[in-house]
Amino acid sequence: MGEGAGAPLGEGAGARLRKVARVVLLDPQDRILLMSGHEPENPADNWWFTPGGGLEGDETREQAALRELAEETGITDVELGPVLWRRICSFPFAGSRWDQDEWYFLARTRKTSATTRTATAMPGLTELEQRSVSGMRWWTCRELSATHETVYPTRLAELLRRLLDEGPPSSPLTLDTEIV
Repeated sequence: MGEGAGAPLGEGAGARLRKVARVVLLDPQDRILLMSGHEPENPADNWWFTPGGGLEGDETREQAALRELAEETGITDVELGPVLWRRICSFPFAGSRWDQDEWYFLARTRKTSATTRTATAMPGLTELEQRSVSGMRWWTCRELSATHETVYPTRLAELLRRLLDEGPPSSPLTLDTEIV
């Protein structure tokens, strides 16, 4: 998730949107890794989301995707693929409004065992993330389609099914703007 908030969407300040790199991480069995988050002061207000966060300094989105993945999951042995989706979103979190321009990169773990899931850890969470991230899990597309829990981006199950059936798009898909 990272820290900091962008400009309100209504101000025409697109350049001031927080630049974010997210990772659609798949294992060899096509399970996707999602993190469980919640409002820092209200664990009952929870949702699932892909690893990722804001760019730091002059790093590229690719560099940010790999750094955030390592910090949030402990996973470093991945093959980073193309940008799948782009999304503008705005949401309240931890007492602030977060306005973001998110790019979702495909990545795959290199673990080859069909029976062992790639191990995860959370070695580099920020203080805010430590108060708002409660864990992570690998989801099958079927589990994601059947869940009644909140998942971001919305339609992730449909997007994942399309990705698994058709492969990555030839150019990034622009997802609907989400304002919560």
